[in-house]
Amino acid sequence: MRAVARAISLVEDEDSRAPALLKALFPHSGRAFVLGVTGPPGAGKSTLVDRLTAHLRKEGKSIGIVAVDPTSPYSGGAILGDRIRMQAHALDEGVFIRSMATRGHLGGLAAATGHVLTILSAAGKDVVLVETVGVGQDEVDIVGTADVSLVVLVPGLGDEVQALKAGIMEIADVFVVNKSDRDGADRVVAEIQSMLSMASHDGHRPEIVKTVGTADQGIDELLRAVEAFRAKAGETGLLAKKRRAHLRQQFEGTLEERLMGLVRSRVLAAGEAERLVDRLAARELDPFTAAEEVLRKMGLS
Repeated sequence: MRAVARAISLVEDEDSRAPALLKALFPHSGRAFVLGVTGPPGAGKSTLVDRLTAHLRKEGKSIGIVAVDPTSPYSGGAILGDRIRMQAHALDEGVFIRSMATRGHLGGLAAATGHVLTILSAAGKDVVLVETVGVGQDEVDIVGTADVSLVVLVPGLGDEVQALKAGIMEIADVFVVNKSDRDGADRVVAEIQSMLSMASHDGHRPEIVKTVGTADQGIDELLRAVEAFRAKAGETGLLAKKRRAHLRQQFEGTLEERLMGLVRSRVLAAGEAERLVDRLAARELDPFTAAEEVLRKMGLS
């Protein structure tokens, strides 16, 4: 697992050796099942991931966990470390855990997450669990990464469930009402059902599963719901469509990174970007014209 950890570090640090490594690994990737876990802060996502991991390990599955945390304003690294979050599995050779920092990336995922999934899949992981930073409805990037997306909610959110409708509510393949031993769990289920009755789901109505992560309750039922969706998505072609969309997203993201790298290294001379920004600030130039100037220098306009 040390080799996997080093490979991920190369990708996160944007090391010059990372592209060659990813090129070599890519043909051996794509086999892992990626399960995304998202939801508002305090929903118990980490505990749920911990319990899912324990149950999947009992089935003999090799597991990768990517826990995407907020970025430390001081070090740029993840605030919460993997061993703090997943103590029970830290010494299990069948489980690889990595905490990643968003580093300011919007959408709840670190920019390098797609590349990390390539590494973990090539390393032979059967299932990769991706837990996103709890920032509410900005977490929609998970739908562009996971084969199946779990949205975790808890009693006590009140009207916040309605507020989430325009964001993460639409991305769920399975809803999880965690901490369902609390008062109000049935109300949350009813609110989700009410919203689902008014939404279009392309022939699939997300299942709602009640769990109590800390007591290990409902985890088997949740895994059955995940497997049921996975099987149906495989039969209808939805899973293949999702994975194709994942690859498109990864391709376009990589292309954007490479193009911006070329712009910075070959087109914009030292200080030129700042001079363009100065002209923008003075309203002497608009962003579109500035972009056109750069494209002309690249021979693309």
